[in-house]
Amino acid sequence: MSASKDLPPTNPWLVSMVSASEHWLSLQKSFMDGFQQVFNQATAGTLPEIKDKRFSSDAWKQNPQLLSLAHLYLLSSKTLFDMLEQVEMDAESKDKLLFAMHQWVDAVAPSNFFALNADALATFEKTHGESLQKGLQNLLQDMQKGRITQTDEQAFEVGRNLAVTPGKVVYKNAFIELIQYSPLTPQVYEIPLLVVPPCINKFYILDLQEDDSFVRGAVEQGHTVFLISWRNPLPNDVDQPDLFTWDDYMEQGVIRALQAVCDITKQPKINTLGFCVGGTMLATALAVAKARGQDYANSMTLLTTFLDFSDTGVMHVFVDEPSVVMREQTIGQGGLMPAKDLAASFSILRPNELIWNYVVQNYFKGETPVPFDILYWNSDSTNLPGPFYAWYLRNTYLENNLRQPGKVTVLGEPLKLSTLDMDTYLYASKDDHIVPWKSAYLSRDILSGQVQFCLGASGHVAGVVNPPARHKRHYWTNEYKYDDGYLSSEQWFEDATQHPGSWWVNWYEWLAPRAGRKIKAKKTLGSRQYRPSVDAPGDYVKVRAVQ
Repeated sequence: MSASKDLPPTNPWLVSMVSASEHWLSLQKSFMDGFQQVFNQATAGTLPEIKDKRFSSDAWKQNPQLLSLAHLYLLSSKTLFDMLEQVEMDAESKDKLLFAMHQWVDAVAPSNFFALNADALATFEKTHGESLQKGLQNLLQDMQKGRITQTDEQAFEVGRNLAVTPGKVVYKNAFIELIQYSPLTPQVYEIPLLVVPPCINKFYILDLQEDDSFVRGAVEQGHTVFLISWRNPLPNDVDQPDLFTWDDYMEQGVIRALQAVCDITKQPKINTLGFCVGGTMLATALAVAKARGQDYANSMTLLTTFLDFSDTGVMHVFVDEPSVVMREQTIGQGGLMPAKDLAASFSILRPNELIWNYVVQNYFKGETPVPFDILYWNSDSTNLPGPFYAWYLRNTYLENNLRQPGKVTVLGEPLKLSTLDMDTYLYASKDDHIVPWKSAYLSRDILSGQVQFCLGASGHVAGVVNPPARHKRHYWTNEYKYDDGYLSSEQWFEDATQHPGSWWVNWYEWLAPRAGRKIKAKKTLGSRQYRPSVDAPGDYVKVRAVQ
């Protein structure tokens, strides 16, 4: 008998256990070596600078004890996550565990404790204690608001220095105000553009101040722009907007606006654009209308939009069967999803930037946040009708039903997004944590028309709001013809060309040949049927959610 036959059979479980033990020992040794290195460097006064902005200021560099603590915190955090990566469990559970652990690790950073924050202590000493006194005042004010102040809110007002592109409300119902913007050029393109923003926040992210307004930029290019301003439902509204459903938003919101723009401009088809959830709503409404025999769209632009929810990034940790059932049973039959809950969910996606940064600056150091229009918009949250929200959670994030032809019915029509055969411009942001760019790219496999994909730098909002005049950031394009065959997102990016500046320029070039001929701009807005009423930005956008 050979020697190999004398050995006992290999036990896969035993092999895995030995391998795991070896890895744990390696992690333990790595941690102890790192700990010893920090101790030696602290003793010798040679601790290196930390790039993490929480610990990178001069105050940390000049406080070796707290700098040592910061180094040990970062070492411990890395070791902890290395350990968690080795835990064997299903992917969904591991993602939730990692997300929860990130929240805890971020919360216990030394920078989040006044007595351990070198910046806060240095400021306290410099101001003879006034910084902490002012910080306590800031804390009390925020406790009354029920939220953290992220910007100087007195510096902005909707209609005064935000959402100031001139125009009129030309149609209004219980769901929307439809704004038509005044022309800023002697001639305009004959085919208008309808913009559908998300209803989970205010539309003026696309119409901030004059120099960073996406809407104004399109109007200055000669486009006749219409925009939906969604109603912000409140608990005491007499017509019970908490009962509004996804179908209602399609019929009385998007489809009604599509018809109104066609009626006003006397154009059989119009150009359309949807941002984030607004893009999902736009595509859904256009598919339903097409099933009815109404073909409204000459073209479609989708900005940071999901049509395929198979990979929703970090957002999927919030959605599972029990959580959706809970929403369906509590607010699914009536009620509101409060704005503060939505805002809190988005904030904890980036807690160091949107929570702990302001705890340190506002409360520990007593500073007043600087004016920043995007952060003002971020704090101006909206409520959502419970039935709408519950339907959306189940059919998108949980079950991904929209991408499957006929899987779900909207307004009595089996939904088939594949029937959308218009030319489409897809935009995604490379560092988007809400709509991962590779997921936005998947939309091109659902739509049946010609698709142009553009990838911009930065995140979900800052990537979209990037006016050309600022000469900031960059974007990628790829002239690959999709008719030639499938191209994965990785292949697309590998062969893409990087361009300096704003993706808006690329979109302007794409939209112009799809906007028809130039005609003389009309002096009046609306029509006999759709008479202009209040000035833009209208009334709905000024309604603030009850905090």
